Amino acid sequence: MSSNVEEHSQFQSVSHIEVGPHSDQQRLDNFLLTRLRGVPKSRLYRLIRKGEIRINKKRAKPDSRLSTGDIVRIPPIRVAESAPIERPSDALIAVLNDSILHESDDFIVINKPQGLSVHRGTNQAIGLIESLRWMRQGEEAAQELFLELAHRIDRETTGCLVIAKTPKFLKYLQDEFRERRVHKVYHALVHGRWPINLIEVNAPLLRREIAGQEKVVTVDTENGKTAQTQFSLIQGFSRASFIEARPFTGRTHQIRVHCQYAGHAIIGDNKYTPSSKNHFAKHKRLCLHAASIEFRLPNSELLFSAKAPIHSKMRSLLDAMGPEAA
Repeated sequence: MSSNVEEHSQFQSVSHIEVGPHSDQQRLDNFLLTRLRGVPKSRLYRLIRKGEIRINKKRAKPDSRLSTGDIVRIPPIRVAESAPIERPSDALIAVLNDSILHESDDFIVINKPQGLSVHRGTNQAIGLIESLRWMRQGEEAAQELFLELAHRIDRETTGCLVIAKTPKFLKYLQDEFRERRVHKVYHALVHGRWPINLIEVNAPLLRREIAGQEKVVTVDTENGKTAQTQFSLIQGFSRASFIEARPFTGRTHQIRVHCQYAGHAIIGDNKYTPSSKNHFAKHKRLCLHAASIEFRLPNSELLFSAKAPIHSKMRSLLDAMGPEAA
């Protein structure tokens, strides 16, 4: 059993939860999933179908919409409760506060620091979202707090990350991602000279689990899922290239594997860089940065865009390339 999770009889008897303003118009199933973490989705659907979970004493469906003030009945149920969130260090709190690029009533855009997972896991006691929740809960202890990742980026990748502050916005942006209406631009520093005519990699990707190792992603034309990335050369150097990548799909490690597949692995990506071609072995930081994100605001024709400055390690290496432009 993970050290982050323990069995806990949180709902030992019938409970009634009042819906707060942050959950207005949220689907019942999504409302329950955020409050009954660890309960299988299939079990929640079964409880709803049997009428054991109700809204205002009436039977409901998983897609029933909630309104502020509704009372949700929950039967006795065992849930896996997460261990208390650890207090982030003062240094991390300062970094996260300084990394906020934009905040509105609906969302936050943050320039994710390098080396920080977006959420905690088996080997990560704390992540970005848990840290933000801890920071905000202290300020808003009397209010209903809602902070959820709208999407994810790798632990070693830096740059634009959107955090939803309401269920309604979370659903909206996830729908926009699904319809490929969110535009993300990445910058990367890669090995070798990137050909100016290499403007797209369209290669299906498959996640593989290798015994005793981390999961890896490989190009697999037979069993892989569609993956498409557009590329352009920003600046060329003698042994490296500074490039732009625009992913049209959101597969795990997509840009990293597509760069490797093109013969130009990302500098600092030891997972996907052949040792024989690693001319920057001393540089241990992944040089991949989510430089910008753009999407249309809900119920509006206005486009929102945010840009994140490159982190210091990648900027220093880029500056050190000097005047060797090709």
